[in-house]
Amino acid sequence: MDIEQLIGGNAVYLAVAVFIIICIFLGVRIVPQSEKHVVERFGRLRAVLGPGINFVVPFLDKVAHKISILERQLPTALQDAITTDNVLVKVETSVFYRIIEPEKTVYRIRDVDAAIATTVAGIVRSEIGKMELDQVQSNRTGLTAQIREQVRAMVDDWGIEVTRAELLDVNLDEATRAAMLQQLNAERARRAQVTEAEGKKRAVELNADAELYAAQREAEQRRVLADAEAYATGVIAEAIKLNGIEAAQYQVALKQVEALTAVGQGAGKQTIIVPAQALEAFGDAFKMLQGRK
Repeated sequence: MDIEQLIGGNAVYLAVAVFIIICIFLGVRIVPQSEKHVVERFGRLRAVLGPGINFVVPFLDKVAHKISILERQLPTALQDAITTDNVLVKVETSVFYRIIEPEKTVYRIRDVDAAIATTVAGIVRSEIGKMELDQVQSNRTGLTAQIREQVRAMVDDWGIEVTRAELLDVNLDEATRAAMLQQLNAERARRAQVTEAEGKKRAVELNADAELYAAQREAEQRRVLADAEAYATGVIAEAIKLNGIEAAQYQVALKQVEALTAVGQGAGKQTIIVPAQALEAFGDAFKMLQGRK
């Protein structure tokens, strides 16, 4: 038995085996983790195959599109926009997205990158057109959040998820930059003048407070001295009341002695003329002092 007779007798079995192998090969689809496959049957959507082993009907179903679900980045775009105060700015944007529903992306949009770029450009121009230049510069975080939310809503029908949409930079022309620099310098000069004026005002206030405090302390000191003098006068009056005229004479003589003592303690050599009444006052004072012992 030669090979031709063997093949001729088993040709049907061999054909069936080959057909089964081809069906298995065409019916089993292994999809990588980073992809999703869109299956069509006679030109219509049949299914979307996820990662892993999948089964399709051989010769009827075919994988029409292999879509990567990895995150993608659009090329950095630079577009013009005009603020409400008629300032032309060049906005640099960056967008990251990924496809989550390939059946929508395949059958609803032809060039997804160009569509997203056009959508982002329109939204950026619209949002910046509602704001003044100062607001664009100071509220970039809020502006970025608004643009991101609007882009997400616009591309939702395409089966796309926008993960990030950022404003990288807002550029101005040279004339606008020069005008802003002049305005900034003027504002700094104004703030410096205001700060200097406030410093002078504060110094005057502190000086007035210091003078008021000194006056209050002096008045308090005078009040204390007056209270002490009044107390001493009261004590003397009480002594006069109890001891009669002798107490008054004693105080007068004591003051005279103290005054003459102070005159005698003056600096330098000097001649002191003591009146006769002073000598009598010394005598009376010594007599009274002896009487007090």
